[in-house]
Amino acid sequence: MGMTESELYKFLNLAEDYLLDGFRHDHPPLSSGSAVEAGPGTPAGSAPPTAGESPPGAPAEAASGAGGHAAPGSAAELQASSSAEAAPGSLRRQNLDAIAREVAACTACALHRERRNTVAGEGAVDPLVMVIGEGPGAEEDRSGKPFVGRAGNYLDRWLAAIALDRSSNCFIGNIVKCRPPGNRDPLAEESATCLPYLKRQIEILKPKTILTLGRIATQILCGRSEGIGRLRGQELEYLGIPVVATYHPSAVLRNTDLRAAVWEDLKRLRAAVELKP
Repeated sequence: MGMTESELYKFLNLAEDYLLDGFRHDHPPLSSGSAVEAGPGTPAGSAPPTAGESPPGAPAEAASGAGGHAAPGSAAELQASSSAEAAPGSLRRQNLDAIAREVAACTACALHRERRNTVAGEGAVDPLVMVIGEGPGAEEDRSGKPFVGRAGNYLDRWLAAIALDRSSNCFIGNIVKCRPPGNRDPLAEESATCLPYLKRQIEILKPKTILTLGRIATQILCGRSEGIGRLRGQELEYLGIPVVATYHPSAVLRNTDLRAAVWEDLKRLRAAVELKP
């Protein structure tokens, strides 16, 4: 048995109320000649309002819910909202991954000829600190990861001493992404070819501070020519981001007298990012 016009009117009102606002409203009784087929509150010949859209002539509060707050959405809407909130980090990761793929395919300089793996860098996508060395060594070339082996373990201890960690609040990279043969210094043309990759990474990551490790990384990034002993302690910057320069972990492993100077630099870094000791 079919619904009467009045029953259909009440059913459509009830469905629309729960679809739009999640609760029932009071509605005037059906008057003679109303266009029920068009839906309550919808002029004949117009399309009915979609979910989340206010019927023509309805006050804004009706669409938003009591107090002007958004009415509860569907599961799909809530999921979309959640995805939108996560988008910045996800987008950074996608952009970093795209750079890593470009690096892996790069043959722009001679360093690609002898590499086993490229080392694009790794770490947090919203880092407080970006750590930058000069280039991969033998261990990094084998693993494809930055700062592994003895020097990498030593660097991890430095970072841990000031509440930093490569997986949670640091990103670690290098000036060049392929190992220079015999761990020699990168040539000027090799650094110039690779530096745009690093610049793009920094622009994506937007670290609060950069920590450069050793003379080569500091000179290239900051456009200076002094040795690391003179560069450390100076006010340096790259792309408007403060740079703290210190010795390379490998140099400190060879000369433990440098440890006191490194600790002073790490304390400066800690102060720059406002980390508690």
